[in-house]
Amino acid sequence: MPFGSYEESPGQAFRNAARIMAETGAGAVKLEGGSRMAPTIRFLTDRGIPVMGHVGLLPQATNTLGGFRTQGRDPESWARHVQDAADVAAAGAFAIVVEGVVEPLAIRMTDAVAVPTVGICASCRCDGQILVLDDMLGLSARVPRFVRRFADLGVQADRAISDYAAAVRERSFPDEANVYR
Repeated sequence: MPFGSYEESPGQAFRNAARIMAETGAGAVKLEGGSRMAPTIRFLTDRGIPVMGHVGLLPQATNTLGGFRTQGRDPESWARHVQDAADVAAAGAFAIVVEGVVEPLAIRMTDAVAVPTVGICASCRCDGQILVLDDMLGLSARVPRFVRRFADLGVQADRAISDYAAAVRERSFPDEANVYR
């Protein structure tokens, strides 16, 4: 769910989640936050809204976290992160995104919950994986360390766009094969 659409209260979260699902056809919503969001997750799931949790690095909270920083570098913080995952699962989340945590912590979080975990910059031991499509396809200029580019479509797209623009300027596109007579 977008930032600001669920943090104020469980009621606000329900109204916005119901609207998102009704207007988009989504089968669930995802919201960020650990233990502090557990009451909201419970409120939503008790009312029939399927919720995917999101713990660890919280992109919507990077301003308060001091940027995109790997979580769990300090082993003293691990218990809090594991508790976040456990509380989200206990509140009824059907799965949890575990983002931007050191690998041993991601493994502990995965082992601590009965629901599937989906890692991003976490560990191959999470139950599933996710990457931003633009990053993995090579469409973004910045490549985070945790991304493996499976293609370099940005270069191909730049070439294709340039070729298209040249063909339009030369008036060689559209040609006979591309128009209706």
